[in-house]
Amino acid sequence: MSETNSKIKIDIKSRSYKFALEVIVFIDTLDKKDFNVQILARQLLRCGTSIGANIIEAIAASSRKDFINFYLYALKSANETKFWLNLMIDSAKAEPNKAKELLLEAEELSKILGASIVSLKNND
Repeated sequence: MSETNSKIKIDIKSRSYKFALEVIVFIDTLDKKDFNVQILARQLLRCGTSIGANIIEAIAASSRKDFINFYLYALKSANETKFWLNLMIDSAKAEPNKAKELLLEAEELSKILGASIVSLKNND
């Protein structure tokens, strides 16, 4: 593995972990008395933390195909996270500035994962 690939893996691993922590902190700020917020928060927690979990699974993958599949799952989770954050923003269920910060990072994670998947598939 080249040094560049190693740095990318460490960066995506640490960024996705930090993102998961930020999602948890963000959810703690929401009005959980609102039933809709409870549902949205659960969905966001599930997919927002799943990004990093799937990246960790990819790092421990037993094959290149398995690695790519876990990155695909992480990408799907990142895209789903963007959906829930946009829904929270548009429904005014969350403070928009912090939600938009999370949305930007989810978009960046999606781009990194997408580019990595394309690169991995092209190198087969």
